Amino acid sequence: MDFSSLSPVEWGLVILCAMLVGMSKTGVMGAGLIVIPILAGVFGGKLSTGFLLPMLSVADIFAVRYYNRHAQWPFLVKLLPWTLGGIALGVWFGDAISDQQFKTTIGIIIFICLGLMIWRDLQKNTLAIPGHWWISALTGLVGGFATMIGNAAAPIMAIYLLSMRLPKNDYIGTAAWLFLIINLLKIPLHVFIWHTITLDSIKLNAMMIPAIALGAIVGFRIVRILPERAYRIFLIVSTAVSAFFLF
Repeated sequence: MDFSSLSPVEWGLVILCAMLVGMSKTGVMGAGLIVIPILAGVFGGKLSTGFLLPMLSVADIFAVRYYNRHAQWPFLVKLLPWTLGGIALGVWFGDAISDQQFKTTIGIIIFICLGLMIWRDLQKNTLAIPGHWWISALTGLVGGFATMIGNAAAPIMAIYLLSMRLPKNDYIGTAAWLFLIINLLKIPLHVFIWHTITLDSIKLNAMMIPAIALGAIVGFRIVRILPERAYRIFLIVSTAVSAFFLF
């Protein structure tokens, strides 16, 4: 795609998405989910995943920079091998379908993730998942597939990590390292197999770094002043509407 052909509205949407990526890493939980259907609408299904990935990686580096000491590596060791298997499945599946089917799959994954978010909110502090090995395996496979197809593994991994009753900083640090490792491993797949990351897309990603940083600052402020319940309702509704147009 020729990124220079973006309309003013599309430029505005891309900048907004970059800000939302930054916000999602500074406590505005779920802000990154709405980015996925918006970018899919602008760039198409598969290309949007490649465009989003470097921005997520930059935001992950910011998160790891602040929380790296709190990572609980035993949980990462359990998840990562299975997650790689899910990513491999996602690569094969993404090559076997058309772009419209790709966007439809993203939409389905988004609605599943929204359902998981709502379920997690309703569970509050009662969330508990058995620590059996197959739970880690299933989470890794499903999360790996979701992250390759739509960069949408966050709600899946969050439910698993939260169920482990990790302290707040340990949860954030473990999740930050998990997504940084996963996203960096996906970049060569997008470059050499899907060809969705190009020199032009990287240039546009670099232009979005100030917007990501601004989003991170805005995220800090929103967390302080916006009622959590009102924000969550707005996020879920707006994400659902965006995902609906992918079908």
